[in-house]
Amino acid sequence: MNPVFRRDDPLAPGEVEWIAPGIRRVICGNPGPFTFRGTNTYLIGRGEVAVLDPGPVDAAHLDALLAAVTGERVTRILVSHTHRDHSPGAAPLRAATGAETLGFGPHLTPASEGEGGDHDFSPDTRLPDGALVEGDGWRLTALHTPGHCANHLCFALDADAALAPPGVLFSADHVMAWSTSVVSPPDGDMADYMRSLDRVAARGDRLLLPGHGPAQDDPGPYIRALIAHRREREEAVLAALRAAPGPASATELVRAVYGPALEERLVPAAARSLLAHLLKLAGEGLSLEEDGRFRPV
Repeated sequence: MNPVFRRDDPLAPGEVEWIAPGIRRVICGNPGPFTFRGTNTYLIGRGEVAVLDPGPVDAAHLDALLAAVTGERVTRILVSHTHRDHSPGAAPLRAATGAETLGFGPHLTPASEGEGGDHDFSPDTRLPDGALVEGDGWRLTALHTPGHCANHLCFALDADAALAPPGVLFSADHVMAWSTSVVSPPDGDMADYMRSLDRVAARGDRLLLPGHGPAQDDPGPYIRALIAHRREREEAVLAALRAAPGPASATELVRAVYGPALEERLVPAAARSLLAHLLKLAGEGLSLEEDGRFRPV
C-alpha cells in the first residue's frame, strides 16, 4: 500500500498563513530534496506567542517571523528536534525576543557518527514525554516520538475552540503529507520509528501540521498507509538480503529494493533508510551484521 502524498503548497517563503485563529505558518526559504519547499515554522497563540521550529539560521526568515508577531510578544521557542533545518534558528530568535527555548534535549548522536545534527542547541527547559506547555487559551503536550531523530517531539494541541479546532497535532518530521520521513542511523532508528507511528496512529488526531509541506487533514488512513508501506519495504529488504549471493551492504542492496528508476542523487539517502531496516531486522534476529555487511539468519 502506497500513501498518497500532497505536494500542492502555494505558500511563499515569508508569507503568513492563518491555519486557525490561533495558529499561523511561515515557510523558511530553504527548499531541497529533504525539506520540500522549506521548513514550516508555526506561531501558536495570540498576543503572547509560542514559536515552534524556528528553522535554520536565515536572516530573511527571522525578519519574517518578527514581522508576523509585530505588536505581540514571543514567550517560548519550541524545538521539535535537533536537525539543522529546524533548531539553529532558535539562537537568533532568542537573542531578538528574550524568549526561553524548550525541547527534549541536545542532539543525542555525536557529530562523528552522523550528519545533519545541530550539536549547538541545548534548550533552556527540557521537555520529557508528557510535559505540558501552556499559554493563553491553549496547552501543548510533548510526545516523544523517536525514529526520524532520537530526540524528536510531536506536540498535541489542546486549545480553546476560538483559537483552533480539536485534534491538532504538530507532527514535525515524524509524519509529513508530502513525503515519507528519512530514517538514517545512528540517530534515526526504524524500530523506534515504527513504534512512534503506532503511537500517533492510535491518537485519532484530525489534523497534522508537519515540519515541511502542507497539512494532512485525514491522518488515520494516511498513517496506516505509511505503516503498511514501511512493512512492505521491510519485506523487500529481507527478500533482497536472502537473494544476495553473500553478505551485502545497504548500498549494494539499494537497486534490488528500490529499483533501477531511483535517481542517483537519492541513492545515499535510500541506502541510509535501507540500513535502518537492516538494523531493525538484526534486532529482531532476522539478519546478522558483520563489519557493515548483512546476511539473513
